[in-house]
Amino acid sequence: MRGLARLQRSVDTATCRVCVIGQGYVGLSVAAAAAIAGMRVDGVDVDAERVAGLSQGRNVVPGVADSLVSLAVDTGRIHFSTDAAIAAEADVVIICVPTPLVDHQPDLSAIESAGRQLATLLKPGSLVVLESTTYPGTTESVLRPLLETGGRRCGRDFLLAYSPERIDPGNVKFGLRNTPRVVGGVTPEATDVAATFYRHIVDDVETLSSCRAAEMAKLLENTFRMVNIALVNELAMLCATQDIDVWEVVRAAATKPFGFMPFYPGPGVGGHCIPLDPTYLSWQTRRDTGRRFHLVEMAQDINEQMPSYVADRVVEALNDQGKSVKGARIFALGVTYKANVGDMRESASLRVLAALHKRGAKVTFHDPYVASVSTKDMRLRRSALTDRALGDADCVLLLTPHSVYDPATLVDRAELLFDAQNAIPSRTAPSVVRL
Repeated sequence: MRGLARLQRSVDTATCRVCVIGQGYVGLSVAAAAAIAGMRVDGVDVDAERVAGLSQGRNVVPGVADSLVSLAVDTGRIHFSTDAAIAAEADVVIICVPTPLVDHQPDLSAIESAGRQLATLLKPGSLVVLESTTYPGTTESVLRPLLETGGRRCGRDFLLAYSPERIDPGNVKFGLRNTPRVVGGVTPEATDVAATFYRHIVDDVETLSSCRAAEMAKLLENTFRMVNIALVNELAMLCATQDIDVWEVVRAAATKPFGFMPFYPGPGVGGHCIPLDPTYLSWQTRRDTGRRFHLVEMAQDINEQMPSYVADRVVEALNDQGKSVKGARIFALGVTYKANVGDMRESASLRVLAALHKRGAKVTFHDPYVASVSTKDMRLRRSALTDRALGDADCVLLLTPHSVYDPATLVDRAELLFDAQNAIPSRTAPSVVRL
């Protein structure tokens, strides 16, 4: 490839110029890490307000550590822009754009837009890496043709690879640096150069034989999690009918040192990966083979039942105290999809609140990360977390156990506390009902 030696040299020495398209929690994390590693980085995003905030040195992206952004900004090597034309100066271009589901089908419009823009911008001898989660074949069958519309040829004028993000927002044990990277390129040269780039920002890199293998590996990771969550969610429903503590059961099974990995029930799956990634796999299976991915579809059905099931259990708990759900004051704590993370994407908590609202409950909520929530039939502003608010509620519903919620205070103040996440120590009080 023309310019391969120059590209390889700049990547080897971490002197390459990097452009990261998309400054969500994935793109910003990679951009910041590259700047800290010594590279000059341009972060591009269509959200002008986000770009303005980042340009002022403020971390405006939930899920990214403030310390990471501060370190990157302090290097003076990272800049932010809404103009993708700056990619023309980059040696390495990383695409980290959203790939949501629309009508249960993958929406690749952001990838396609990035591909069309880059087609006329890429300089000879550059590397393009797609990080967005998608179905196998996207990098080669969707992105590559778009990049080649400007006359440049993959393998001759530029290299192309896929490396799925593996960031777990809020995880203090495993971050970008100590989570291994998977890399697969269109050509062996693309794999090698991309792997070299990522070794500057992560400790371990696993190279694969193709982009398709890397794309499939990402889907397997989250499909595995989704299926096992569905298993334990269904087990929770079964245990409830038999007066068995599902949390005790999981804890006991987890003492086996081999052949078992604990997963835990909850009000449903949320976030950017688990609710979406398996659907990519299921959709592609139907499209390409005409077959259903039965296990995935069954697991999705089970997980989608959980918000209604949690609402039903709250109704039962109220009934046991001689109260009707209609007119009952429900004070929900935590509406983000995960504890100590301000991300509302696909949050099951909203569906729980909507189900209770539909049953006639008077729903209020508190979440330190969220000022307001809305569904089709309900709009709520955050209520203050006070002793009075806890004491006045007919039911305090703990959906997302943020660290600001003190278990002892909740048990002491709440007349009825429904714990959907096993956040309250067992046998603390008869007023505590667990999922």
